[in-house]
Amino acid sequence: MNRDATSGAQLTTRLRKGRGLRAGSKVAVFAPASPADHPRTHAGIAELQRLGFQVIPAADKSSAGYFAGSSEERRKEFVDRMEEEQVEALVALRGGYGSTYLLDDQLATDLKKPRILIGFSDLTSIQIFLWQRLGWVTFYGPMIAAGFDAGAGASGGYDQGSFLSAVTGTEGSWQLPLRGEIMRTGAAEGYIVGGAMTLVEATIGTSWELDTRDAIVLLEDRGMKPYQLDRVLTHLKQAGKFDGVRGIVMGDFPDCEPPVAGSPTVQDICARILGDLRIPIVFGAPVGHTNRPMLTVPLGVRAVLHAKGEGTLEMMESAVVAP
Repeated sequence: MNRDATSGAQLTTRLRKGRGLRAGSKVAVFAPASPADHPRTHAGIAELQRLGFQVIPAADKSSAGYFAGSSEERRKEFVDRMEEEQVEALVALRGGYGSTYLLDDQLATDLKKPRILIGFSDLTSIQIFLWQRLGWVTFYGPMIAAGFDAGAGASGGYDQGSFLSAVTGTEGSWQLPLRGEIMRTGAAEGYIVGGAMTLVEATIGTSWELDTRDAIVLLEDRGMKPYQLDRVLTHLKQAGKFDGVRGIVMGDFPDCEPPVAGSPTVQDICARILGDLRIPIVFGAPVGHTNRPMLTVPLGVRAVLHAKGEGTLEMMESAVVAP
């Protein structure tokens, strides 16, 4: 554990939440990582408009290789959108790679007021930074060209109920069905952290290294060979990232089939490496990279993980404050 990182116990005492969305709220699109094609971008924006939000498109930038723009352009867009008084939420265009280039000590100083921030995959880097440095609640959920573009309830789309509950609900506790299967039964309370597991791993050694103590940890990814997932989980375990963890929610890991018939599956590896932790574990939730309608999970709030049936996260508080 990097001792410069702020502990979860400290963060929960200064938790910061954005204003909840309502009809007509202004939602800004930003591109912190890779670019997206125009048809998917237009479809994603149209879906947010269908939900009743005003959408401010991403800034016009020229792609730079696999980045949506230069590091300076992407950082400026992010900070500028965060500082616009009328903007109540930021939704990432897509993931890919590049979000980590936005992160440094100055960024924590530049961001004054918490906003709703929604995304997954490469956005994990920003979400962990905002949690560790500023105590911000963020949302692990659909992006413009990776979820919203396919539509509500569609394959490769998003779950509308969990999205609206997360970003509009201010009344306190609510239930999030995980639609997975139980790897180890039980119930445990903690604050939710995590995201794409390779990006969680990449924080190790940084000053915003993710503190997982007393947490319910969400881990998911895609396109990994089982041995590659084994390597990441083993590294996280050896780095102490499962010490003091209260519970674990795993994604369904699409495109991670064994290369040889009969060799260990991702689920086999998770059971072998995590089974001796003796904590509740749910495997196969449609979070982040999934071919099923993607759930929206608030990161930073306290919840109870119920590992029975298909698994449930019982949120103990709202993820936003009243507008």
